[in-house]
Amino acid sequence: MRPALVIGHNDLRLFLRHRSSLVWLLAMPVAFTCFMGFAVRGPGGPNSPQPSIFIENHDSGFLGKSLLEAIGQQGLRIVAPTNRVEAKRGIRIPADLTQRVLDKEPIKVEFVTVQGANEEAAALVEIRVLRALVALNGRLVEHAVATAGKAPTEEGLRALSTRENPVRLDSRFAGRKPMPAGFNLSLPGNLVMYVLMNLMIFGGSTVAAERRYGVLRRLMIHPISRGTLIIGKVYGLMLLGSVQIAVMLLVGQFLLGVNLGDHLLALLFTLVIYAWVAASLGVLVGSVVTAEEKVIGLCLLVSLPMDALGGCWWPLEIVPDFIKVVAHLVPTAWAMDALHQLITFGGGFAGAKGAVGMLLLFGLAANIAAAKCFRW
Repeated sequence: MRPALVIGHNDLRLFLRHRSSLVWLLAMPVAFTCFMGFAVRGPGGPNSPQPSIFIENHDSGFLGKSLLEAIGQQGLRIVAPTNRVEAKRGIRIPADLTQRVLDKEPIKVEFVTVQGANEEAAALVEIRVLRALVALNGRLVEHAVATAGKAPTEEGLRALSTRENPVRLDSRFAGRKPMPAGFNLSLPGNLVMYVLMNLMIFGGSTVAAERRYGVLRRLMIHPISRGTLIIGKVYGLMLLGSVQIAVMLLVGQFLLGVNLGDHLLALLFTLVIYAWVAASLGVLVGSVVTAEEKVIGLCLLVSLPMDALGGCWWPLEIVPDFIKVVAHLVPTAWAMDALHQLITFGGGFAGAKGAVGMLLLFGLAANIAAAKCFRW
């Protein structure tokens, strides 16, 4: 086992000497993770900006202020009417709102359309405004019941708005998990994509180059078996993948706000297994392809379709059912399933163990194939 460890450590040392290669190992994955995280934000998700609204409040009474507070409590960002182009929708509060309510007369709050605003975002703003109106009307009813029909006051409504709500709404997805979006999609996706692509390219090109320059033939004079050499090569690539995994997890945790702490040990175990699969595929490519210049093209031709098919670029929840079946013929889909269970959905290892088991089978098959095809 010691010769295999020496081979792996030496491969890692030689790779880290080339600073240009660190761009593909660290800089590019982090940059694409940030870019894709902003590009695939879901509406209303944790990475989405607050919906904005402008309000023309012509009422000088306390009910106009109470309505503004109720709207703010619904998570809407209020912009000035002069900046209405930033808003998705606007409302106009009439000047006699407070007085007409005190006189027990009906009154309407008018929605104002913003030209060019996204309709989905505008609908979300309208829903939250309606919730604010319902909340304010509920407080008026509570005040009337508690005071035997007396006119509402600013102090009375404020006391009702600040007290603990006796009713709690617990909403959750029924029967399915939420669709991953934002950094919860881009971090696992780019991690799976770049670990596979880099380890296949680096592993395949290293083995092909060492065969071309006679390094593998010179190793034959040492008491090193084919299995030991393959284990050493795979081990070195796993160390390389571990560097990339560690950097991306740290970036996701501390810069992108992705929560990784709930099942960190299970997550690390899953990623080590996946790095083993990717490293084994890299050694397999180097064992089959003798021409060094063809390795990179072949690895890109194989890894990029696997990344797209496996859900690294978009969630598999949006693809047809037959695509989901085909996607699970490649290891990237199983890796994404496991990472989403552990990162996106917050599940434990029990939910990811099936996907990890399939990755073990992929890695075992790649190792056996590499041993069969390896040539000095």
